[in-house]
Amino acid sequence: MRTDTGQVIHLADYRPTDFVLERVDLTFELDPTETKVEARLIFHRREGVDVAAPLVLDGDELTLAGLLVDQSEIDAARYTATPEALTIRDLPEATPFEVTITTIINPEANTQLMGLYRSNGIYCTQCEAEGFRRITYFPDRPDVLAPYTVNIIADKAANPLLLSNGNFLGGAGFGPDKHFAAWFDPHPKPSYLFALVAGDLGVVEDSFTTLSGREVALKIYVEHGKEARAAYAMDALKRSMKWDEEVFGREYDLDIFMVVAVSDFNMGAMENKGLNVFNDKYVLADPETATDADYANIEAIIAHEYFHNWTGNRITCRDWFQLCLKEGLTVYRDHEFSADQRSRAVKRIAEVRHLKAEQFTEDAGPLAHPVRPVKYREINNFYTTTVYEKGSEVTRMIATLLGRDGFKAGMDLYFERHDGEAATVEDFVKCFEDATGRDLTQFSLWYSQAGTPVVTASGAYDATNATFSLSLEQMIPATPGQSAKEPMLIPLRLGLLLEDGSEVTPASVSGIEMTGDVLHLTQRAQTAVFSGIPSRPVVSLNRGFSVPINLHFNQTPADLAHIARHESDQFARWQALIDIALPNLTQAARDAREGRDIACDPAFIEALLATAGDETLEPAFRAQALTLPSEAEIARELGSDNNPDAIHAGRTAILTAVATAGADLFQSLYDGMTTPGAFSPDAESAGKRALRNIALSFLSYAENDPARASAAFKAANNMTDLAQALTILAHRFPDAPETLDALAAFESRFRDNALVIDKWLTIQATIPGDGALTRVRALQQNPHYNPKNPNRVRALVGTFAFSNPTGFNRADGAGYAFLADEILDIDRRNPQLAARILTSLRSWRLLEPARADHAREALMRIERSNDLSTDVRDIVERILKG
Repeated sequence: MRTDTGQVIHLADYRPTDFVLERVDLTFELDPTETKVEARLIFHRREGVDVAAPLVLDGDELTLAGLLVDQSEIDAARYTATPEALTIRDLPEATPFEVTITTIINPEANTQLMGLYRSNGIYCTQCEAEGFRRITYFPDRPDVLAPYTVNIIADKAANPLLLSNGNFLGGAGFGPDKHFAAWFDPHPKPSYLFALVAGDLGVVEDSFTTLSGREVALKIYVEHGKEARAAYAMDALKRSMKWDEEVFGREYDLDIFMVVAVSDFNMGAMENKGLNVFNDKYVLADPETATDADYANIEAIIAHEYFHNWTGNRITCRDWFQLCLKEGLTVYRDHEFSADQRSRAVKRIAEVRHLKAEQFTEDAGPLAHPVRPVKYREINNFYTTTVYEKGSEVTRMIATLLGRDGFKAGMDLYFERHDGEAATVEDFVKCFEDATGRDLTQFSLWYSQAGTPVVTASGAYDATNATFSLSLEQMIPATPGQSAKEPMLIPLRLGLLLEDGSEVTPASVSGIEMTGDVLHLTQRAQTAVFSGIPSRPVVSLNRGFSVPINLHFNQTPADLAHIARHESDQFARWQALIDIALPNLTQAARDAREGRDIACDPAFIEALLATAGDETLEPAFRAQALTLPSEAEIARELGSDNNPDAIHAGRTAILTAVATAGADLFQSLYDGMTTPGAFSPDAESAGKRALRNIALSFLSYAENDPARASAAFKAANNMTDLAQALTILAHRFPDAPETLDALAAFESRFRDNALVIDKWLTIQATIPGDGALTRVRALQQNPHYNPKNPNRVRALVGTFAFSNPTGFNRADGAGYAFLADEILDIDRRNPQLAARILTSLRSWRLLEPARADHAREALMRIERSNDLSTDVRDIVERILKG
């Protein structure tokens, strides 16, 4: 029985270790059930530490098999070993000294997929955040850095491949049936970046010549027979390496860079120094099996993990409270890379859609926390959209405030000053202050204050004096543990559009500091006065989403339509369309709930169709414009007492109204947005497919017939078109013979490809309506479903809970009861996975009372279990308490 609910760790309690780790030598004798690990650790006592201080090392479900100090056995009275810790007393006064620890672990039984585990015949490690302590007793924290030498001994036939971090030192036979390989990583790293992979895999090889002329060997390891599907990942890796040299001046520093793709992995990927381990869904792609979204994700995640080489590996975080320092910063870097590779405007829209759907929801609920938390019980639960995406937005705001040159100067100083160190947020911010002379004290509140700021705006034009006044007021809502908030520094990009669509530059600005087109709101309430304005302007506020806020600006539909037609900032054009759409969608939901007729403002339809038909705009942007806010976004806008069935009905009615009015346009787009020739994942081709497929979706509403989608399914020559046609059939016509035939054909064609079967599971898990739960239960009995594989569980159970508002939120509460059963079951095998899926109930209080009561009952049933992991107990208690 697991009774430990986890110790609460506080940022204020940080102190360095008593002992400094100088070197790590590891020897692994791999065996599926009895792997022997010998760790030789060289320590010296930190200056000023009492000679009587013990050495305390972390463990997790470990059994000590041997212990030496300076190669000599020590008396049992000098140490205490438990599964969670090893404490050694009476250490040599003279330092350095050597500690040799032997443990025996069972990789085959490690269903948590943390530490060293074996799955599908492959040995693999995942050590972030605290997995290394499941391998050996160790000071398992990110501020303990040392070079590593690793020796791996294993059966040669079963494990021809023996990999670890760093550069390959050599290998040879080891007895009649075994062999060994040795690796050395000269760059001091924390234990969370340690990696080992062993088994039998195929490889794709290439090379990259760095800016200074060094040749780096590139290797991507995949299951045999899948090598061709790693070609795009290799291309993305080479482009990432070149981009990081050109934009950030960062050159790779080892002789080899390796990526390993495995099928059983809790995360998307892991940036272990020189040996990245990936969930195979973010490596493998070809036109038959991968969608355009898959290609874009592979590109972004390959880049993200590579960029960690400098922002995370060469400079790591002092403690886990500083997680945003590596993750938020690196997300910003991968966003910029993707924007340069693709369409910057479309990429920014996608980023903000995700931010609002996930992080804004997190900020508004019981799991809200600052970008840099001040306490945690289970660090695995703080790998959140707040740390990653909001952390990225904070970095972006620094770039906005300081400009291109100032931001580059600060980053260059950060790399120079902290290379080889474990840094803090204060260290990061200080580099920008020192490089530019700018005081960022108030700005740093973005790291410490949780919640999404609300900015209320109003404007007034004075024709007599040719001035325009813009009044702004900021408020940061109360969040768990933070009831009172200080005013933030809010950098708002702004444009003033005249009646002819041109932009006017003010003669002067008073009341608020303004640099370029960026207003610096610093007080609770301020008014900016713009002079030299010849006529009433239409204000485009928060261009490019320069700051992550909820903006309340009561602009008329006519003004929003003006922005949608004339703004030079394409993000602002898209946001204006969303701002026109949301009142229509929320009113439709209210009308559906009350049984009233649902109407759609013709002006909204006109603005939307005008954008969709504007051939001066790139197809990818037009596709984004036609993608109306989701049911979850509508629920967030409504705020409380939500009825998912009414939201679905209202949104369907609006989609039908748009589809009917624009049927001819959608027919034209469907016919015209073709991509002749061989499939290419480039941004232009992907944009055309996106616009064609959303036109197909609207036609399904206009025609209310499965025939067109069925024909599209049969004619599709790539996974993007195939999956979209199947989704339209399943979601719009779930019981039609055409749909059943298409689902069966898809399963038959791809039954041997687990990643494509995940799409098949996901499409069915998101079919709306009360019947979804019965469908999900049936799919759990399907031979394709494996409850031990995180990808399968996420595809079916996770997607159902997160992405099927009507099916999951059934009025009778059956969806919540199902989730409670699943969480309790998954938690026994994989606590991280269970905790992440459980966050799907974080917004339960916003449901109408009857549904909310059912959700609370399910949460309390989970909480009452006396066999919960720390991961799940932490989440369920925070959700209920909030």
